[in-house]
Amino acid sequence: MNPLNLMKLSTQMASLMLDTQAVMTLRLMGMAGALPHARGENERMVNEKGPAMAKAYAAATKAAIGGGRPDQIMTAAMEPVSKKVRANRKRLTK
Repeated sequence: MNPLNLMKLSTQMASLMLDTQAVMTLRLMGMAGALPHARGENERMVNEKGPAMAKAYAAATKAAIGGGRPDQIMTAAMEPVSKKVRANRKRLTK
């Protein structure tokens, strides 16, 4: 694996972790009443996990079966989850 590929993967993981922490903080603050909380947000939070993880597993499996390198497999797995987390962060910060 090329060191630049590893650096790109690390950057993508860091971005996912930061966005995840932001979403978790915003949702917890909404549950605590410190921020406006959309009706149904708690159910949405639970219901989105299964489909997002299924997409991540499918993407990782497809990349692995296709002979992808470990960084390509991880990137493929993170992509669906990252999209969902990024969309949640944008929606919750409006």
